[in-house]
Amino acid sequence: MDCRKTGLILLCAALASAQPKPEHNLRFVTPSTVWDEALPLGNGMLGSLIWGDGHPLRISLDRADLWDTRRVPEFDGPDYKFSVMQRWHAEGRVADLLRVYERPYHRPAPTKIPAGRIEISFPGDARFLDTSLDLKTALATMSLSNGARVEIFIHAVEPVGFARIVGSRFSDANIRLLPPPFSGLVKDAAKGSIDAGDLTQLGYPAPAETRGNGWFSYTQEGAEGFRFAVYAAIQGDVLAWSIASSHEGSDPAQIAQKRVTEALRKGFLGAFREHTIWWAKFWSRSSVQVPNPIIERQWYLDTYKWGSAARRGAPPITLQAVWTADNGKLPPWKGDYHHDLNTELSYWPAYSGNRLEDGLSYLDWLWKTRDTAFEWTRRFFEMPGLNVPMTADLNGRQIGGWRQYTHSATTSAWLAHHFYLHWRYSGDRIFLKERAYSYLRDVAVFLEAFTAKKDAQGKRTHPLSASPEINDNKPSAWFDSVTNYDLALDRWTFEKAAELASELGLNDEAGRWRRVLAELPEWSLAGDGALLVAAGYPLPASHRHFSHLMAIHPLGLIDWEQGDAARRTIRASLAELQRKGTDYWCGYSFSWLGSLAARARDGALAERALETFASAFCLRNSFHANGDQSGKGYSKFTYRPFTLEGNFAMPAGLQEMLLQSHAGKVIVFPAIPDTWKDVEFRTLRAEGAFLISAQRRGGRVARVEITSEKGGALLLEIEGRVEKLLFKPGERRVLSLLAGRAN
Repeated sequence: MDCRKTGLILLCAALASAQPKPEHNLRFVTPSTVWDEALPLGNGMLGSLIWGDGHPLRISLDRADLWDTRRVPEFDGPDYKFSVMQRWHAEGRVADLLRVYERPYHRPAPTKIPAGRIEISFPGDARFLDTSLDLKTALATMSLSNGARVEIFIHAVEPVGFARIVGSRFSDANIRLLPPPFSGLVKDAAKGSIDAGDLTQLGYPAPAETRGNGWFSYTQEGAEGFRFAVYAAIQGDVLAWSIASSHEGSDPAQIAQKRVTEALRKGFLGAFREHTIWWAKFWSRSSVQVPNPIIERQWYLDTYKWGSAARRGAPPITLQAVWTADNGKLPPWKGDYHHDLNTELSYWPAYSGNRLEDGLSYLDWLWKTRDTAFEWTRRFFEMPGLNVPMTADLNGRQIGGWRQYTHSATTSAWLAHHFYLHWRYSGDRIFLKERAYSYLRDVAVFLEAFTAKKDAQGKRTHPLSASPEINDNKPSAWFDSVTNYDLALDRWTFEKAAELASELGLNDEAGRWRRVLAELPEWSLAGDGALLVAAGYPLPASHRHFSHLMAIHPLGLIDWEQGDAARRTIRASLAELQRKGTDYWCGYSFSWLGSLAARARDGALAERALETFASAFCLRNSFHANGDQSGKGYSKFTYRPFTLEGNFAMPAGLQEMLLQSHAGKVIVFPAIPDTWKDVEFRTLRAEGAFLISAQRRGGRVARVEITSEKGGALLLEIEGRVEKLLFKPGERRVLSLLAGRAN
């Protein structure tokens, strides 16, 4: 990066070690011939996939708010109530349960939809040489044998994309703007949740296409008045495009055209200068250096994708974010919001990764859609407070699926966990008062009502309880006793609601939540201390979702710092996972295991898990493909539906190995393998709004730097030694350690 050209003179020296290195980049010497192996670009709102061989070069187009949000008619019917669901389950009316709750999800809509494609075909003598993605500047490049090079980026801030041709001219190429194939005959109908079938099932009319001298455009009518437009134009050696939707105004084509006109006025280099400044600041927030090159590279690749997909002001990350399938099909699982694991894991890296601002896109959307969730809670559960549909569209409305999870009583509790984490890591008391406690209190009100019925021992219980996704959607997926998954979220909700109420001086409310907490049952444990799925029900077999271990991670209710009993449970629970094997794990299982193992202080296991994820469950462009792509037998799932939660849980797992702060103290290098002698991280974030940098040299901690944003006390553990430090707001302190002693 040329600091003089980008205006980063003051930042360059500080950022040199933070930015990705050339070995972290993607470079292919054979072309990507399918969309899910493309080079990804994005800014949270717009996304593109760069693939092909120049005959053509394909630029897939996407925008985060392109959705078909048709309502599910069954969910407006008189039978759509929890009380009816409970009664039908008791009566064995499985066919009715499937008809009302699950079959609607097999329809094509509601769904995320793509925006189309730009294709650039070069002369026949221009053979493909390579494509590459520079993570530092988020610039994709394709080089051809005739000396031509195409450089492509999505502006980091503005909703526009750019392509520049060097060594040739766009006038020598054939350029086409292709709408998605929404109209025509249906050849592949939806078969289920993964295979959603052809886009033509949506039944949209053909787009209105227009073009002129050096520009192309189309407007696509969707469902229920929704429409979007794509506009692209060429000026000399620069191509620019934008996508606008009717969420922004009544004439999306005019909006897109105006953006492209302004983009071309600014020019490729002017826009790229702004773009690289944003990415330099992004990379400055944190960095890692570890001796395992596979894990280090995957951290940078996944952190890059997170920066491309998470942006405040844009909708939150869906299953595929701004990289919706470009193969004429609806995306896997319809590209929706899955709240039984997917969205939650996708935002794990925000907190210790020091990327809170971009992570607010998730919390802003959950806050914005609260009224929809309140209404759904009142109508379906017929109870006060707040719960959230587990599978949701852009507006936060329920779209169906496996009934035990899509209508879980504890979904909103897992979402509330992210509000709590933002408060703990930011120290923002305004956020605590206006959002974190408010959201958590509403969740607690609902769970207090839902768990009102008590068992023979006088303990609160659930009318129906499940543990994602144990027993899939069979009737046996519902348990009569409370599962450890639901119990963990219940216990966490009331414990933290009391904590936050006390923090705000709301002592009566804090007492209310503590009384409810005292009425909840204890954990269901096996004889060796391992967490069961439910009372008398151990984990039956290898399983992809570690829902029964929520109390260990991410909730931290059973923690290593609590002593022998907790450590016994943690060790036994992880040992059981390994005994049952990984035959039916997905890639995200290995990412999650990285964090679980780090909480168990088992750095070697965490390293194996994260390396296995990176080397076996990712496509060559680093997209998480769910199934094992290595052929080495890590899992019997060998399919390749692309979803992002595994990619984003991975950097969180490495960060857990490097720094932990959830148990009332900051622990530096809590779960480092013995073989990692030289390790370094910069400005990871700890609870209490502390920024921590640390170096480990020759197997010993050599240096720790601490900056306190809010001030206050910090309990710091380094190599087993604990020290209490007091900070003023904004104070920075450096600890140089020699022979284990601070100087």
